[in-house]
Amino acid sequence: MISFIICLVILIGGYFLYGKIAEKTFEPDDRETPAVKMNDGVDYIVMPQWKLFLVQLLNIAGLGPIFGALQGALWGPVVFLWITFGTILAGGVHDYFSGMLSERNKGASISEVCGIYLGGFMKNLMRVFSVVLLVMVGTVFAVGPAGLIETLFKEGGVGGILAEGEFWLWIVLAYYFVATFLSIDKIIGKIYPIFGICLIIMAVGVVFGLFTKGEYTVPEIWENFTNMHPEGTPVWSFMFITVACGAISGFHATQSPLMARCMKSERQGRFVFYGAMTAEGIIALIWAAAGCALYEVTGGLNTGLAEALSAGQSAAIYDVCAKTMGSVGVALAMIGVIVCPITSGDTAFRSARLTLSDWLKLGQDKYKNRLLLAVPLLGAGAFIAHLDYTVVWRYFSWTNQTLAMIVLWAASMYLFKEGKNYWITAVPATFMSAVSMTYLFCAPECFGLSTAVAYPAGIILAAVFMGIFIYATRIKKTPIG
Repeated sequence: MISFIICLVILIGGYFLYGKIAEKTFEPDDRETPAVKMNDGVDYIVMPQWKLFLVQLLNIAGLGPIFGALQGALWGPVVFLWITFGTILAGGVHDYFSGMLSERNKGASISEVCGIYLGGFMKNLMRVFSVVLLVMVGTVFAVGPAGLIETLFKEGGVGGILAEGEFWLWIVLAYYFVATFLSIDKIIGKIYPIFGICLIIMAVGVVFGLFTKGEYTVPEIWENFTNMHPEGTPVWSFMFITVACGAISGFHATQSPLMARCMKSERQGRFVFYGAMTAEGIIALIWAAAGCALYEVTGGLNTGLAEALSAGQSAAIYDVCAKTMGSVGVALAMIGVIVCPITSGDTAFRSARLTLSDWLKLGQDKYKNRLLLAVPLLGAGAFIAHLDYTVVWRYFSWTNQTLAMIVLWAASMYLFKEGKNYWITAVPATFMSAVSMTYLFCAPECFGLSTAVAYPAGIILAAVFMGIFIYATRIKKTPIG
Protein backbone atom coordinates (compact mmCIF):
# COMPACT_ATOMS: atom_id res chain seq x y z
CA MET A 1 0.00 0.00 0.00
CA ILE A 2 2.89 2.38 0.74
CA SER A 3 4.25 2.23 -2.83
CA PHE A 4 0.77 2.90 -4.21
CA ILE A 5 0.41 6.00 -2.01
CA ILE A 6 3.88 7.22 -3.01
CA CYS A 7 3.04 6.84 -6.71
CA LEU A 8 -0.28 8.64 -6.17
CA VAL A 9 1.48 11.57 -4.47
CA ILE A 10 4.11 11.71 -7.24
CA LEU A 11 1.37 11.77 -9.88
CA ILE A 12 -0.44 14.67 -8.25
CA GLY A 13 2.83 16.51 -7.66
CA GLY A 14 3.81 15.89 -11.28
CA TYR A 15 0.86 17.95 -12.48
CA PHE A 16 1.90 20.96 -10.41
CA LEU A 17 5.65 20.68 -11.02
CA TYR A 18 6.34 19.02 -14.38
CA GLY A 19 3.07 20.27 -15.84
CA LYS A 20 4.23 23.80 -15.02
CA ILE A 21 7.56 23.12 -16.74
CA ALA A 22 5.71 21.98 -19.88
CA GLU A 23 3.54 25.10 -19.75
CA LYS A 24 6.55 27.42 -19.33
CA THR A 25 8.27 25.67 -22.25
CA PHE A 26 5.29 26.30 -24.53
CA GLU A 27 4.64 29.82 -23.15
CA PRO A 28 0.88 30.36 -23.53
CA ASP A 29 -0.17 33.98 -23.97
CA ASP A 30 -3.30 36.13 -24.28
CA ARG A 31 -3.78 35.87 -28.04
CA GLU A 32 -7.29 35.39 -29.38
CA THR A 33 -8.14 31.68 -29.44
CA PRO A 34 -9.86 29.81 -32.32
CA ALA A 35 -13.01 29.42 -30.17
CA VAL A 36 -13.32 33.21 -30.03
CA LYS A 37 -11.97 34.13 -33.44
CA MET A 38 -13.57 31.33 -35.48
CA ASN A 39 -16.76 30.68 -33.51
CA ASP A 40 -19.12 28.79 -35.83
CA GLY A 41 -21.66 27.55 -33.31
CA VAL A 42 -20.84 23.92 -34.12
CA ASP A 43 -17.25 22.88 -33.39
CA TYR A 44 -15.73 26.24 -32.41
CA ILE A 45 -17.60 27.26 -29.26
CA VAL A 46 -16.35 28.77 -25.99
CA MET A 47 -16.92 26.39 -23.06
CA PRO A 48 -16.11 26.94 -19.36
CA GLN A 49 -12.84 25.48 -18.11
CA TRP A 50 -14.40 22.92 -15.72
CA LYS A 51 -16.51 21.55 -18.55
CA LEU A 52 -13.52 21.44 -20.92
CA PHE A 53 -11.64 19.34 -18.35
CA LEU A 54 -14.44 16.83 -17.76
CA VAL A 55 -15.26 16.42 -21.45
CA GLN A 56 -11.56 16.01 -22.29
CA LEU A 57 -11.22 13.40 -19.54
CA LEU A 58 -14.19 11.39 -20.80
CA ASN A 59 -13.09 11.73 -24.43
CA ILE A 60 -9.61 10.35 -23.79
CA ALA A 61 -10.58 7.83 -21.12
CA GLY A 62 -13.54 5.58 -21.87
CA LEU A 63 -12.58 2.17 -20.50
CA GLY A 64 -8.91 2.62 -21.44
CA PRO A 65 -7.53 3.49 -17.98
CA ILE A 66 -9.75 0.80 -16.42
CA PHE A 67 -9.38 -2.34 -18.49
CA GLY A 68 -5.91 -1.46 -19.77
CA ALA A 69 -4.71 -0.97 -16.20
CA LEU A 70 -6.24 -4.30 -15.12
CA GLN A 71 -4.40 -6.02 -17.95
CA GLY A 72 -1.22 -4.19 -16.98
CA ALA A 73 -1.60 -5.45 -13.40
CA LEU A 74 -0.86 -8.95 -14.72
CA TRP A 75 2.81 -7.91 -14.63
CA GLY A 76 2.46 -6.99 -10.96
CA PRO A 77 2.97 -3.70 -9.08
CA VAL A 78 5.86 -2.80 -11.40
CA VAL A 79 3.08 -1.38 -13.60
CA PHE A 80 2.68 1.43 -11.01
CA LEU A 81 5.99 2.88 -12.18
CA TRP A 82 4.99 3.01 -15.84
CA ILE A 83 1.61 4.59 -15.05
CA THR A 84 3.18 7.18 -12.75
CA PHE A 85 6.24 8.27 -14.69
CA GLY A 86 4.68 7.56 -18.09
CA THR A 87 1.85 9.96 -17.26
CA ILE A 88 4.12 12.72 -15.95
CA LEU A 89 7.00 12.59 -18.43
CA ALA A 90 5.25 11.32 -21.56
CA GLY A 91 1.44 11.24 -21.47
CA GLY A 92 0.87 14.65 -19.90
CA VAL A 93 3.48 16.26 -22.16
CA HIS A 94 2.01 14.52 -25.23
CA ASP A 95 -1.56 15.61 -24.46
CA TYR A 96 -0.57 19.17 -23.56
CA PHE A 97 1.47 19.81 -26.68
CA SER A 98 -0.99 18.06 -29.03
CA GLY A 99 -3.79 20.24 -27.68
CA MET A 100 -1.80 23.48 -27.64
CA LEU A 101 -0.28 22.97 -31.08
CA SER A 102 -3.79 22.44 -32.42
CA GLU A 103 -4.92 25.60 -30.64
CA ARG A 104 -2.01 27.58 -32.14
CA ASN A 105 -2.95 26.33 -35.61
CA LYS A 106 -6.64 27.30 -35.70
CA GLY A 107 -7.80 24.12 -33.96
CA ALA A 108 -6.35 21.92 -36.70
CA SER A 109 -6.64 18.13 -36.48
CA ILE A 110 -3.52 16.30 -35.35
CA SER A 111 -2.75 15.07 -38.88
CA GLU A 112 -2.60 18.66 -40.11
CA VAL A 113 -0.44 19.67 -37.13
CA CYS A 114 2.03 16.87 -37.86
CA GLY A 115 2.15 17.95 -41.49
CA ILE A 116 3.01 21.51 -40.52
CA TYR A 117 6.06 20.43 -38.52
CA LEU A 118 7.08 17.14 -40.16
CA GLY A 119 6.24 17.75 -43.81
CA GLY A 120 3.68 16.84 -46.47
CA PHE A 121 4.40 13.11 -46.56
CA MET A 122 3.77 12.76 -42.84
CA LYS A 123 0.64 14.88 -43.15
CA ASN A 124 -0.92 12.54 -45.73
CA LEU A 125 0.22 9.46 -43.81
CA MET A 126 -1.32 10.78 -40.60
CA ARG A 127 -4.55 11.74 -42.37
CA VAL A 128 -5.17 8.18 -43.51
CA PHE A 129 -3.76 6.72 -40.30
CA SER A 130 -5.95 8.91 -38.07
CA VAL A 131 -9.23 8.39 -39.93
CA VAL A 132 -8.82 4.61 -40.07
CA LEU A 133 -7.86 4.48 -36.39
CA LEU A 134 -10.77 6.69 -35.34
CA VAL A 135 -13.37 4.72 -37.32
CA MET A 136 -12.00 1.51 -35.79
CA VAL A 137 -12.20 2.98 -32.28
CA GLY A 138 -15.73 4.26 -32.84
CA THR A 139 -16.88 0.94 -34.26
CA VAL A 140 -15.48 -1.19 -31.45
CA PHE A 141 -16.99 1.20 -28.92
CA ALA A 142 -20.36 0.59 -30.59
CA VAL A 143 -20.19 -3.19 -30.81
CA GLY A 144 -19.02 -3.68 -27.19
CA PRO A 145 -21.82 -1.75 -25.42
CA ALA A 146 -24.43 -3.19 -27.81
CA GLY A 147 -23.33 -6.72 -26.94
CA LEU A 148 -23.37 -5.95 -23.22
CA ILE A 149 -26.89 -4.48 -23.35
CA GLU A 150 -28.02 -7.60 -25.23
CA THR A 151 -26.54 -9.81 -22.50
CA LEU A 152 -28.20 -7.81 -19.72
CA PHE A 153 -31.65 -8.12 -21.30
CA LYS A 154 -31.22 -11.84 -21.88
CA GLU A 155 -30.06 -12.42 -18.31
CA GLY A 156 -33.04 -10.42 -17.12
CA GLY A 157 -35.38 -12.74 -18.98
CA VAL A 158 -36.33 -10.20 -21.63
CA GLY A 159 -36.66 -11.52 -25.17
CA GLY A 160 -37.69 -10.14 -28.54
CA ILE A 161 -36.08 -7.21 -30.25
CA LEU A 162 -34.71 -5.78 -26.97
CA ALA A 163 -32.50 -8.85 -26.60
CA GLU A 164 -31.03 -8.51 -30.08
CA GLY A 165 -27.50 -7.17 -30.31
CA GLU A 166 -28.11 -6.00 -33.88
CA PHE A 167 -30.93 -3.76 -32.69
CA TRP A 168 -28.76 -2.10 -30.03
CA LEU A 169 -25.86 -1.75 -32.47
CA TRP A 170 -28.02 0.36 -34.75
CA ILE A 171 -29.32 2.35 -31.78
CA VAL A 172 -25.74 3.17 -30.72
CA LEU A 173 -24.74 4.05 -34.29
CA ALA A 174 -27.82 6.27 -34.62
CA TYR A 175 -26.79 8.08 -31.45
CA TYR A 176 -23.26 8.43 -32.84
CA PHE A 177 -24.71 10.08 -35.93
CA VAL A 178 -26.71 12.58 -33.88
CA ALA A 179 -23.78 13.37 -31.54
CA THR A 180 -21.32 13.65 -34.45
CA PHE A 181 -23.66 15.81 -36.52
CA LEU A 182 -24.93 18.26 -33.90
CA SER A 183 -23.09 21.15 -32.29
CA ILE A 184 -20.58 20.05 -29.67
CA ASP A 185 -22.47 21.85 -26.89
CA LYS A 186 -25.83 20.20 -27.63
CA ILE A 187 -25.08 16.72 -26.24
CA ILE A 188 -21.36 16.40 -25.50
CA GLY A 189 -21.11 19.70 -23.66
CA LYS A 190 -24.24 19.08 -21.59
CA ILE A 191 -24.22 15.45 -20.42
CA TYR A 192 -20.58 14.34 -20.76
CA PRO A 193 -19.40 16.27 -17.71
CA ILE A 194 -21.89 14.19 -15.68
CA PHE A 195 -20.42 10.94 -17.02
CA GLY A 196 -16.93 12.29 -16.39
CA ILE A 197 -17.87 12.78 -12.75
CA CYS A 198 -19.22 9.19 -12.67
CA LEU A 199 -15.86 7.93 -13.95
CA ILE A 200 -14.10 9.76 -11.12
CA ILE A 201 -16.59 8.54 -8.50
CA MET A 202 -16.07 4.98 -9.73
CA ALA A 203 -12.32 5.25 -9.13
CA VAL A 204 -12.79 6.88 -5.71
CA GLY A 205 -15.15 4.04 -4.71
CA VAL A 206 -12.61 1.41 -5.76
CA VAL A 207 -9.74 2.98 -3.81
CA PHE A 208 -11.99 3.51 -0.77
CA GLY A 209 -12.82 -0.21 -0.84
CA LEU A 210 -9.13 -1.12 -1.06
CA PHE A 211 -8.33 1.00 1.99
CA THR A 212 -11.29 -0.01 4.15
CA LYS A 213 -11.62 -3.74 3.48
CA GLY A 214 -9.04 -5.55 5.56
CA GLU A 215 -8.94 -8.65 3.36
CA TYR A 216 -7.30 -6.74 0.51
CA THR A 217 -3.71 -5.49 0.49
CA VAL A 218 -2.00 -3.68 -2.35
CA PRO A 219 1.43 -5.33 -2.81
CA GLU A 220 4.58 -3.23 -2.59
CA ILE A 221 6.77 -2.67 -5.62
CA TRP A 222 10.01 -3.45 -3.78
CA GLU A 223 8.69 -6.79 -2.56
CA ASN A 224 7.38 -7.85 -5.96
CA PHE A 225 9.83 -6.33 -8.43
CA THR A 226 9.50 -9.28 -10.81
CA ASN A 227 7.50 -10.26 -13.86
CA MET A 228 4.28 -11.71 -12.43
CA HIS A 229 2.55 -12.30 -15.77
CA PRO A 230 1.12 -15.87 -15.77
CA GLU A 231 2.11 -16.42 -19.41
CA GLY A 232 5.61 -15.04 -18.94
CA THR A 233 4.98 -12.21 -21.39
CA PRO A 234 7.98 -9.84 -21.22
CA VAL A 235 7.62 -6.49 -19.48
CA TRP A 236 9.48 -4.78 -22.32
CA SER A 237 7.77 -3.67 -24.43
CA PHE A 238 4.45 -5.46 -23.98
CA MET A 239 3.46 -3.77 -20.72
CA PHE A 240 4.18 -0.33 -22.21
CA ILE A 241 1.92 -1.10 -25.17
CA THR A 242 -0.86 -2.71 -23.10
CA VAL A 243 -1.18 0.15 -20.61
CA ALA A 244 -1.73 2.89 -23.16
CA CYS A 245 -4.48 5.26 -22.01
CA GLY A 246 -3.25 5.13 -18.42
CA ALA A 247 0.24 6.39 -19.33
CA ILE A 248 0.39 7.73 -22.90
CA SER A 249 -1.93 7.21 -25.86
CA GLY A 250 -1.86 8.52 -29.42
CA PHE A 251 -5.67 8.41 -29.46
CA HIS A 252 -5.61 11.38 -27.08
CA ALA A 253 -3.94 13.50 -29.76
CA THR A 254 -6.96 12.94 -32.01
CA GLN A 255 -9.28 14.13 -29.23
CA SER A 256 -7.36 17.16 -27.94
CA PRO A 257 -8.25 19.35 -30.96
CA LEU A 258 -11.95 19.04 -29.99
CA MET A 259 -11.31 20.98 -26.79
CA ALA A 260 -8.63 23.16 -28.42
CA ARG A 261 -11.49 24.59 -30.49
CA CYS A 262 -13.48 25.44 -27.34
CA MET A 263 -10.90 27.19 -25.12
CA LYS A 264 -11.36 30.84 -24.21
CA SER A 265 -7.71 31.27 -23.22
CA GLU A 266 -4.45 29.49 -23.92
CA ARG A 267 -3.76 29.56 -20.20
CA GLN A 268 -6.48 26.93 -19.70
CA GLY A 269 -4.37 24.37 -21.54
CA ARG A 270 -2.41 22.93 -18.61
CA PHE A 271 -5.54 22.20 -16.59
CA VAL A 272 -7.52 20.88 -19.56
CA PHE A 273 -4.90 18.73 -21.31
CA TYR A 274 -2.14 17.93 -18.81
CA GLY A 275 -4.71 17.87 -16.00
CA ALA A 276 -7.06 15.43 -17.74
CA MET A 277 -4.13 13.11 -18.50
CA THR A 278 -3.04 13.28 -14.85
CA ALA A 279 -6.57 12.41 -13.75
CA GLU A 280 -6.59 9.48 -16.15
CA GLY A 281 -3.23 8.33 -14.77
CA ILE A 282 -4.67 8.42 -11.25
CA ILE A 283 -7.69 6.39 -12.36
CA ALA A 284 -5.41 3.85 -14.05
CA LEU A 285 -3.19 3.63 -10.95
CA ILE A 286 -6.22 2.86 -8.78
CA TRP A 287 -7.51 0.13 -11.09
CA ALA A 288 -4.04 -1.38 -11.44
CA ALA A 289 -3.79 -1.48 -7.65
CA ALA A 290 -7.17 -3.21 -7.50
CA GLY A 291 -6.00 -5.81 -10.01
CA CYS A 292 -2.91 -6.50 -7.91
CA ALA A 293 -4.77 -6.62 -4.58
CA LEU A 294 -8.04 -8.45 -5.17
CA TYR A 295 -6.92 -11.70 -6.76
CA GLU A 296 -4.96 -14.79 -5.82
CA VAL A 297 -1.25 -15.01 -6.59
CA THR A 298 0.07 -18.52 -7.27
CA GLY A 299 3.79 -19.16 -7.35
CA GLY A 300 4.52 -15.46 -7.73
CA LEU A 301 2.16 -15.16 -10.72
CA ASN A 302 -1.14 -13.27 -11.00
CA THR A 303 -3.22 -16.33 -11.90
CA GLY A 304 -6.38 -15.10 -10.17
CA LEU A 305 -6.43 -11.85 -12.12
CA ALA A 306 -5.78 -13.71 -15.37
CA GLU A 307 -8.80 -15.92 -14.68
CA ALA A 308 -10.99 -12.88 -13.95
CA LEU A 309 -9.88 -11.15 -17.16
CA SER A 310 -10.55 -14.30 -19.21
CA ALA A 311 -14.27 -13.82 -18.51
CA GLY A 312 -14.20 -10.55 -20.50
CA GLN A 313 -13.67 -6.89 -19.72
CA SER A 314 -17.24 -6.27 -18.54
CA ALA A 315 -17.19 -9.24 -16.17
CA ALA A 316 -13.80 -8.22 -14.76
CA ILE A 317 -14.92 -4.63 -14.12
CA TYR A 318 -18.13 -5.85 -12.46
CA ASP A 319 -16.09 -8.16 -10.25
CA VAL A 320 -13.74 -5.40 -9.06
CA CYS A 321 -16.64 -3.01 -8.35
CA ALA A 322 -18.63 -5.69 -6.51
CA LYS A 323 -15.62 -6.66 -4.36
CA THR A 324 -14.76 -3.08 -3.41
CA MET A 325 -18.16 -1.34 -3.34
CA GLY A 326 -20.88 -4.00 -3.22
CA SER A 327 -24.23 -3.31 -4.91
CA VAL A 328 -23.40 0.38 -5.36
CA GLY A 329 -20.30 -0.67 -7.27
CA VAL A 330 -22.32 -2.89 -9.59
CA ALA A 331 -24.57 0.07 -10.46
CA LEU A 332 -21.53 2.26 -11.15
CA ALA A 333 -19.97 -0.51 -13.22
CA MET A 334 -23.13 -0.63 -15.32
CA ILE A 335 -22.67 3.05 -16.13
CA GLY A 336 -18.96 2.62 -16.72
CA VAL A 337 -18.96 -0.33 -19.11
CA ILE A 338 -21.90 0.94 -21.18
CA VAL A 339 -21.63 4.73 -21.14
CA CYS A 340 -17.86 5.26 -21.12
CA PRO A 341 -17.16 3.34 -24.37
CA ILE A 342 -20.07 5.08 -26.10
CA THR A 343 -18.85 8.53 -25.09
CA SER A 344 -15.39 7.81 -26.48
CA GLY A 345 -16.86 6.23 -29.59
CA ASP A 346 -18.93 9.20 -30.67
CA THR A 347 -16.08 11.67 -30.16
CA ALA A 348 -13.90 9.31 -32.22
CA PHE A 349 -16.33 9.67 -35.13
CA ARG A 350 -16.53 13.42 -34.52
CA SER A 351 -12.74 13.64 -34.68
CA ALA A 352 -12.77 11.61 -37.89
CA ARG A 353 -15.27 14.06 -39.41
CA LEU A 354 -13.11 17.03 -38.43
CA THR A 355 -9.95 15.34 -39.74
CA LEU A 356 -11.65 14.83 -43.10
CA SER A 357 -13.00 18.38 -43.10
CA ASP A 358 -9.47 19.76 -42.57
CA TRP A 359 -8.15 17.42 -45.26
CA LEU A 360 -10.81 18.35 -47.83
CA LYS A 361 -11.04 22.03 -46.78
CA LEU A 362 -14.77 21.53 -46.27
CA GLY A 363 -16.23 23.96 -43.72
CA GLN A 364 -18.54 22.39 -41.15
CA ASP A 365 -20.81 25.34 -40.40
CA LYS A 366 -23.41 24.09 -42.93
CA TYR A 367 -25.62 21.03 -42.36
CA LYS A 368 -24.98 19.74 -45.87
CA ASN A 369 -21.22 19.64 -45.40
CA ARG A 370 -21.55 17.81 -42.10
CA LEU A 371 -23.87 15.28 -43.71
CA LEU A 372 -21.42 14.72 -46.57
CA LEU A 373 -18.83 13.51 -44.05
CA ALA A 374 -20.90 12.07 -41.18
CA VAL A 375 -22.99 9.72 -43.34
CA PRO A 376 -20.11 7.85 -45.07
CA LEU A 377 -18.12 7.67 -41.80
CA LEU A 378 -21.01 6.08 -39.91
CA GLY A 379 -21.71 3.89 -42.95
CA ALA A 380 -18.13 2.64 -42.83
CA GLY A 381 -18.53 2.00 -39.12
CA ALA A 382 -21.71 0.00 -39.67
CA PHE A 383 -19.96 -2.09 -42.34
CA ILE A 384 -16.89 -2.79 -40.20
CA ALA A 385 -19.13 -3.72 -37.25
CA HIS A 386 -20.36 -6.73 -39.20
CA LEU A 387 -16.89 -8.00 -40.10
CA ASP A 388 -14.62 -10.31 -38.15
CA TYR A 389 -12.00 -7.70 -37.33
CA THR A 390 -10.59 -9.47 -34.24
CA VAL A 391 -7.21 -10.08 -35.85
CA VAL A 392 -7.02 -6.56 -37.26
CA TRP A 393 -7.81 -5.08 -33.85
CA ARG A 394 -4.69 -6.67 -32.37
CA TYR A 395 -2.74 -3.99 -34.14
CA PHE A 396 -4.63 -1.16 -32.44
CA SER A 397 -2.38 -0.98 -29.39
CA TRP A 398 0.72 -0.73 -31.57
CA THR A 399 -0.75 1.86 -33.93
CA ASN A 400 -1.98 3.84 -30.93
CA GLN A 401 1.49 4.14 -29.38
CA THR A 402 3.10 4.74 -32.78
CA LEU A 403 0.75 7.68 -33.27
CA ALA A 404 1.89 9.06 -29.88
CA MET A 405 5.50 8.68 -31.00
CA ILE A 406 4.89 10.70 -34.19
CA VAL A 407 3.04 13.46 -32.32
CA LEU A 408 5.93 13.82 -29.85
CA TRP A 409 8.41 14.14 -32.72
CA ALA A 410 6.17 16.81 -34.29
CA ALA A 411 6.11 18.71 -30.98
CA SER A 412 9.90 18.43 -30.80
CA MET A 413 10.28 20.00 -34.22
CA TYR A 414 7.90 22.80 -33.23
CA LEU A 415 9.95 23.55 -30.12
CA PHE A 416 13.16 23.53 -32.13
CA LYS A 417 11.73 26.00 -34.65
CA GLU A 418 10.62 28.24 -31.78
CA GLY A 419 14.07 28.08 -30.18
CA LYS A 420 12.74 26.37 -27.04
CA ASN A 421 13.78 23.32 -25.03
CA TYR A 422 12.82 20.46 -27.34
CA TRP A 423 14.26 17.75 -25.06
CA ILE A 424 11.05 17.79 -23.02
CA THR A 425 9.34 16.08 -25.97
CA ALA A 426 12.32 14.55 -27.81
CA VAL A 427 13.26 12.27 -24.89
CA PRO A 428 9.78 10.68 -24.53
CA ALA A 429 9.57 10.57 -28.35
CA THR A 430 12.76 8.49 -28.42
CA PHE A 431 11.51 6.26 -25.60
CA MET A 432 8.17 5.64 -27.34
CA SER A 433 10.05 4.96 -30.58
CA ALA A 434 11.93 2.19 -28.77
CA VAL A 435 8.67 0.84 -27.31
CA SER A 436 6.83 0.90 -30.62
CA MET A 437 9.62 -0.53 -32.75
CA THR A 438 10.52 -3.27 -30.25
CA TYR A 439 6.89 -4.39 -30.11
CA LEU A 440 6.69 -4.35 -33.90
CA PHE A 441 9.69 -6.68 -34.10
CA CYS A 442 8.78 -9.13 -31.32
CA ALA A 443 4.96 -9.28 -31.04
CA PRO A 444 3.43 -12.53 -32.39
CA GLU A 445 0.95 -10.60 -34.55
CA CYS A 446 3.79 -8.54 -36.05
CA PHE A 447 7.26 -9.87 -37.03
CA GLY A 448 7.46 -12.35 -34.15
CA LEU A 449 11.25 -12.14 -33.78
CA SER A 450 13.05 -13.35 -30.67
CA THR A 451 13.73 -10.84 -27.91
CA ALA A 452 17.46 -11.30 -28.52
CA VAL A 453 16.92 -9.73 -31.94
CA ALA A 454 13.93 -7.46 -31.28
CA TYR A 455 15.27 -5.67 -28.21
CA PRO A 456 18.50 -4.31 -29.73
CA ALA A 457 16.78 -3.70 -33.08
CA GLY A 458 14.08 -1.56 -31.44
CA ILE A 459 16.57 0.43 -29.39
CA ILE A 460 18.88 0.97 -32.38
CA LEU A 461 15.98 2.17 -34.53
CA ALA A 462 14.91 4.60 -31.79
CA ALA A 463 18.47 5.93 -31.70
CA VAL A 464 18.31 6.33 -35.49
CA PHE A 465 15.13 8.40 -35.14
CA MET A 466 16.84 10.61 -32.60
CA GLY A 467 19.84 10.92 -34.91
CA ILE A 468 17.61 11.97 -37.81
CA PHE A 469 15.97 14.60 -35.60
CA ILE A 470 19.32 15.98 -34.43
CA TYR A 471 20.63 15.99 -38.00
CA ALA A 472 17.52 17.87 -39.18
CA THR A 473 18.00 20.50 -36.48
CA ARG A 474 21.68 20.90 -37.39
CA ILE A 475 20.82 21.32 -41.08
CA LYS A 476 18.27 24.03 -40.31
CA LYS A 477 20.78 25.83 -38.07
CA THR A 478 23.46 25.86 -40.77
CA PRO A 479 23.42 29.16 -42.71
CA ILE A 480 23.19 28.88 -46.49
CA GLY A 481 26.14 30.31 -48.49
